[in-house]
Amino acid sequence: MVTVTLNAPDVAQTRNRVASHLVGREHELELILSAVAAGRDLVLEGPPGTGKTTLLRAIADEWGIPLFYVEGNADLTPAKLVGHHNPARVLKEDYTEDNFVAGPLLEAMRQGGFLYLEEFNRAPDDTLNTLLAALAERRIAVPRVGEVRAVPTFRLIASMNPYDNVGTTRLSTSITDRLCRLAVNYQDEAAEIGIVDLRTSGGGKLGDLLVHDAVWVGRATRRHPHLRQGSSVRGAIDVVLIANQLAAMRGVTRAEDSTTRLDPGSAYPQVVLDAMTVALSGRVHLDEASDTTPERVVREIWEDRFILTPAAAEPG
Repeated sequence: MVTVTLNAPDVAQTRNRVASHLVGREHELELILSAVAAGRDLVLEGPPGTGKTTLLRAIADEWGIPLFYVEGNADLTPAKLVGHHNPARVLKEDYTEDNFVAGPLLEAMRQGGFLYLEEFNRAPDDTLNTLLAALAERRIAVPRVGEVRAVPTFRLIASMNPYDNVGTTRLSTSITDRLCRLAVNYQDEAAEIGIVDLRTSGGGKLGDLLVHDAVWVGRATRRHPHLRQGSSVRGAIDVVLIANQLAAMRGVTRAEDSTTRLDPGSAYPQVVLDAMTVALSGRVHLDEASDTTPERVVREIWEDRFILTPAAAEPG
């Protein structure tokens, strides 16, 4: 196996510069940086919306390395990954190197980029087997084109969602033995509040309270008994953005204090409920044995936040 480390600036300095653009993820950033700087290929395992792409893009930008994005699915053939000859030109010119259209794998190898293969375990076995030579030898032989050798900074970074087993395949040991692995889970509540605050300009007109409410209900979807998978922090971001638009249309100019018991028909809670229905109902995934609906689950979580929790906190 060929091992080449990145000719990159000091890793600690890179970590500090990249971390200054992120909210949280300092530990994961260190581990990813260490792996790619040491010349390792890597699989990131975690649910959607946990910042995997953001981390990789920040590292690639810092080092001036191109990032090639590929979505893993049943239609990802070896030809789509490696490349193919242009059929129209083949009819006129026969097979030549000039009429070969390189795929993202070859482009990443030639340019020394990161090939980011999302939903890694959805790709067919024969497509994944195409990666073996690139992983082990940093080169690949392409019929009628020749051998392509990877620039030293080439890395394969894959991602997988451990909560989703529909349409996925079990990875062979020949693949997993050539990859390092890092589990990337949801961040803590404080970090998610920071992310939502950053992405929504502090909650807009409804302010800090809406950011906290949106993060709370988003995180609640991950522990609801009827849900197989809850929402990522993207759901909370959308709750805030949609709630602000609804509030503007309805003339709601402030977030009423939700730490006391609220009339469920009052303005602010209704804005949040409607925003939650739009932003979260499509992001949550019901357990197969559940007989409820996403809208009911969303309303239950809303009631927990705006009716049951405030009521339990009242004196007496």
